[in-house]
Amino acid sequence: MKFSKLLLIALSISLFVSCSSDDDDTPKGAYDNGFFILNEGSSDVGSISFSSNDFSIFTKDIYKAENGNDLVGGYLQNIFFDGDKAYIIAGGSNVINVVNRYTFKLIAKIDSGLATPRYGVVKDGKAYVTNANTYSYINPATGDTDDFVAVINLATNKVESKIELNATANRLVLEDGKLYITEPNSSSKLLIVNIATKAVETVEIGYSADCIEEENGNLYILRAPFSGNGELVKVKLSDKSVSKIGFPDSLAGVGLMDIEDNKIYYTAGTSVYVMGINATAPSTTAIITIPESYIYGFAVENNRIYVADGKFDKDSRAFIYDLAGNLQKELATGAGSNGFYFND
Repeated sequence: MKFSKLLLIALSISLFVSCSSDDDDTPKGAYDNGFFILNEGSSDVGSISFSSNDFSIFTKDIYKAENGNDLVGGYLQNIFFDGDKAYIIAGGSNVINVVNRYTFKLIAKIDSGLATPRYGVVKDGKAYVTNANTYSYINPATGDTDDFVAVINLATNKVESKIELNATANRLVLEDGKLYITEPNSSSKLLIVNIATKAVETVEIGYSADCIEEENGNLYILRAPFSGNGELVKVKLSDKSVSKIGFPDSLAGVGLMDIEDNKIYYTAGTSVYVMGINATAPSTTAIITIPESYIYGFAVENNRIYVADGKFDKDSRAFIYDLAGNLQKELATGAGSNGFYFND
């Protein structure tokens, strides 16, 4: 039987689409379709746990499982991604471990040009990582002014330059070619760094700002001062105007924040709360309260709320809830679980 050219072309396209679809569904490695839990650990070593999205697979320390005796480093702070690579920041060891995000096999270590690295983002083949350098209690003369952003060439895994901040630096987001960096503790400014010119400007927002998210052209920054009540600070990117929502006494201990589907989720003490992104006042009704002394790790993703305690003398526990506050899973992780990262 003879086939027409059109029929052969149609069959070829069908087979190609079918094969492509099958390939797309194939896991890229043992740690695809799940989430990582970063365990801060000690000054010597931390760990990374992994759970599949359906909780059928859980490994308590995947870095050790995949890399043997190589140490990931101490005081693990952050994971950021670029393509098929994950970058694990070990602030206590001044190293960033580069691994394949799906197999977790070690590719390289970035171990020079860093000084207490904290958080990182990626743009156009370069990583921008905040460095806390020396803290004020270690060096009172420069501890609040010597922080910098390390600019890392991801092709060579080398720090190629630094952006001096003359300020403290912690979390950051990247938007339209600018880094927006929170100043923790007693500092009161939002740092804005133009990555093309390396110029630094500031916006006054109030001291002890930490969590920062960008949504719909606005920055949302959670302030949790050591004394007094916290605030949610909104900075409009177009004109840098600032507005604030104060938290009442009943929400003392406000700490962490995430934004998902135009809702702001935030923690206070051992509880999680939620309010609409355009709300003018915070909700004081908890949707979740964990059976621990405080919340140390927090995220909202894929219609789930992820919460972890911060035990350091023994294993921490991670709790995963649906958005209604129903517990889906509890996991024994590692010391000081401080963050969740999603590998879908």
